Amino acid sequence: MMKSKASRAKGRTLGGALKALYLILILVFLYLPIGTLMVLSFNKSKSMSVWTGFTTDWYAKMFANEQIMEAIWNTFTIALVAAIISTIIGTLACMGIMALRSRTKNILMGLNNIPLLNADIVIGISLMMTFLVFGISLSWGTVLLAHVSFCIPYVVLSVMPKFTQLTPNAYEAALDLGATPAYAFRKVVLPDIRPGIVSGFLLAFTMSVDDFVVTHFTRGAGINTISTLIYSQVKVGIRPTLFALSTIIFVIVLIVLVISNIISGRKGGDQL
Repeated sequence: MMKSKASRAKGRTLGGALKALYLILILVFLYLPIGTLMVLSFNKSKSMSVWTGFTTDWYAKMFANEQIMEAIWNTFTIALVAAIISTIIGTLACMGIMALRSRTKNILMGLNNIPLLNADIVIGISLMMTFLVFGISLSWGTVLLAHVSFCIPYVVLSVMPKFTQLTPNAYEAALDLGATPAYAFRKVVLPDIRPGIVSGFLLAFTMSVDDFVVTHFTRGAGINTISTLIYSQVKVGIRPTLFALSTIIFVIVLIVLVISNIISGRKGGDQL
């Protein structure tokens, strides 16, 4: 009996060690490349295989590089404007879809999901050909239109579940009690769908910042985002200034995630 208990305890210890080892391997696989990139951003040498000393010169050169600064500006202005426009259009589309019959609603939701499953290269080439057929010169504006077009389905996918969870007839009840349509929407509908709108906006913003393929096919000459700039420099050799840029982006994202988790944790604690 004692041997049986000892063997079970030994098995649990071994299982726990294997689980910890598995988790460590996953974390190493995910974050070792990022850690290597961050270390190289402080290397005096341009070489990725030789450490010649610590320096922050690459960060100073990054901020002094007009091409990098312009790419950062293009990336985040396009992402912000595209996220705002696609969130508005996507939310209005959900309102219209909810007013349709069930069969028509299912057909439209199926059509909405096609761009999500379609390859980015197909979307990029088709949008580029559309712009060229209508005589629209590729520029900052075409990139914005392209990002809006592929972000809308993500917004619809985020907002639609919140519409389906609305309390039945609450909007009509507010109208019967004398509320105007705008007031009833703002006070009854909007609070319930706000989480879906926020998540749709954040998802659209993230997808726009992260996109490369669609941007590559729809940008004009001299228009670069962070992803297209990195791609163009990879062909001639990656410069350490891009390591510095990637490090700053990673640190900012990490800080935002930590702050958001702290805020959500405090809200959860207050509700308890």
